[in-house]
Amino acid sequence: MSKDSKRLGSLDAIDLVHILRTQRAASFTLSELSQLTGRARSTVALRLDELLEAGLVAPLPDARPTGGRPSSRIAFNPATWRTIAIDIGFAHHIVALLDLAGEIIAEATFEAKVADGPASVLDAAVAAARSLLRGSSPAEDRIAAIGIGLPLPVFHDEGRAINGSNLPDWDGFDVPGYVSRQFGVPVLVDNDANLMALGEHALRPEATEMIGVEASTGIGAGIIGRGTLLRGAKGTAGAIGHIPIQRGSGVPCICGNKGCLVALASGPAIARSLKDAGFEAENVDDVVELARSGNLTAIAALRQAGNDIGEVLTTCISLFNPAVIAVGGRLVTGGDHLVAGIREVIYRKAPAFATEGLSVVRSLEPIRGGLIGAGVMATEFALERENLSRLLES
Repeated sequence: MSKDSKRLGSLDAIDLVHILRTQRAASFTLSELSQLTGRARSTVALRLDELLEAGLVAPLPDARPTGGRPSSRIAFNPATWRTIAIDIGFAHHIVALLDLAGEIIAEATFEAKVADGPASVLDAAVAAARSLLRGSSPAEDRIAAIGIGLPLPVFHDEGRAINGSNLPDWDGFDVPGYVSRQFGVPVLVDNDANLMALGEHALRPEATEMIGVEASTGIGAGIIGRGTLLRGAKGTAGAIGHIPIQRGSGVPCICGNKGCLVALASGPAIARSLKDAGFEAENVDDVVELARSGNLTAIAALRQAGNDIGEVLTTCISLFNPAVIAVGGRLVTGGDHLVAGIREVIYRKAPAFATEGLSVVRSLEPIRGGLIGAGVMATEFALERENLSRLLES
């Protein structure tokens, strides 16, 4: 077969993958696909052979009685290929294997200090991913794509952190290139708040206009508009952590400005205030533990942090008019106090016409939302038309 003929054949095969993934029916016979595509049965059969060889489709037994020999039914097969999702936080990291339907097959946490630099963290992530692959199938050569979330602003098109602030070693580091050299597959990188919103949207597909808020060591937001993640011109849309708030006058922030939301309402900021009040609190986990144990000072601090975040979101609501605000991150696991504080300010200060029908809710996956989003990002990329060609040729 000539190169041009193979290319045209691959395009036709990709059309069939799209049909098998998106049509309401779960499976099709050869005759049904022929009628649906307007192509001869022989042409469709040739294209299906390509997809069968690549493991992207699989035959299913026909459960419907036809009065004669059962006809073979064909369905999209998500199990032969894997994607890898990696969620890197300041203190907690998760890696997962997913199939091409976006279902998590296996996951694990791994230890690494972000402050030690990107090579140290990414090496640990690669090792954790390979450990999962050893206990799973298919093999490493069936990885379609890798999605990575970082707790930093990211220029998504290049996969580089734009400004590491207190993590200068990450600034401009070529994360996709570094990880791709380990696996030889495409690597996509985004900010953790963006991926949290993407993961939340996957769990709430009806919420096509949504803001996802990540409240943990940092504070950020991801914006879903018409069902699509809105990244902005440089990938920094949703960087609400560095918007000044009234209570922050004069308080220095790591970005060099004063009064930023993150300087007062983030996990480390709350921990510092609790430590100043005489409690043992060094980080976001200590804040959460104190609140869970009923410490009234910690509960009040989370409520105030919610008020601060709500102050910023009130402006976002007027600008964007979301139907859902989903709040995730480790601070949410300290109870309902943070979300309650956010609601309190939003429903008091935002215009009534903008809050009518608005739901301010706890994330369905407050800790794993970014991991799910990284998997969605990798899977959607792998199944794009130009990228499916690579799987067909493997």
